Amino acid sequence: MSLTSEQAMQVARVLGEALPYIRRFAGKTVVIKYGGNAMTEPELKRGFARDIALMKLVGINPVVVHGGGPQIGELLARLGKETRFVGGMRVTDAETMDVVEMVLGGLVNKEIVNLINQHGGRAVGLTGKDGGLIRARKLTMQEGGADELVDLGYAGEVSAIDPAIVRRLDEDDFIPVIAPIGVGDDGRSYNINADLVAGKMASVLGAEKLMLLTNTAGVLDADGTVLTGLSPARVETLIQSGVIHGGMLPKIRCALDAVASGVNAAHIVDGRVEHAIMLELFTDAGVGTLIRPGSG
Repeated sequence: MSLTSEQAMQVARVLGEALPYIRRFAGKTVVIKYGGNAMTEPELKRGFARDIALMKLVGINPVVVHGGGPQIGELLARLGKETRFVGGMRVTDAETMDVVEMVLGGLVNKEIVNLINQHGGRAVGLTGKDGGLIRARKLTMQEGGADELVDLGYAGEVSAIDPAIVRRLDEDDFIPVIAPIGVGDDGRSYNINADLVAGKMASVLGAEKLMLLTNTAGVLDADGTVLTGLSPARVETLIQSGVIHGGMLPKIRCALDAVASGVNAAHIVDGRVEHAIMLELFTDAGVGTLIRPGSG
């Protein structure tokens, strides 16, 4: 089917707008945290896989870190096992950790790898246990206003990242797809928040960008308008005033830590928008909130 002259002009405008960005980011690393609706709706899943394959084809090095909370919850429910959360973190006993490892490191990871490969990429699935990639330590948290720490079982946080295997895969034109499971000094597996793993991975790799896919349009002001081009100082003001609150806070803190450690920009991207990654990377308008270093 041939394009109309108007459609052809639109395609030309899109390609013309994208070209400077492709040149700017060629050879650079972009870490993408993949989760939310983009990871569960079939058309969005296919669009994500195409976007990641295209990034590699134009010379960008994407590194995917994925979540899988809903899939873990679904399997636990089918097994009749109750799930408890403290401060948004899943309390993970030994039996739950077995399920987490099976779902994240197996079912979810391999589905993402397969989708990217079907759309022309060369993806390789990893967990933090592969090649000593992610070292973890036990995470403890306070519940509510209590002074006592809550034992979260095998919920963990990143203690160190050795990116050698990721760099080798990038150099050989593979796309790393990472499940956020780390290994502790005790040799046990730990379940780590995917946002935190993505942020630390971006810092260690010296990534050009960190992109966090969410189920919101980005950081919104009181009128529901997406705020973008934010400096760390501006973000802190928005936190203090209560504009940024609730579930957005951990993502914002992750983004701030990344830009403070040398990542050139962090994006909170609406993963419900088809081809959100391409729109944020290669267009002037974007589809989310951009946070970059600076004092303004």
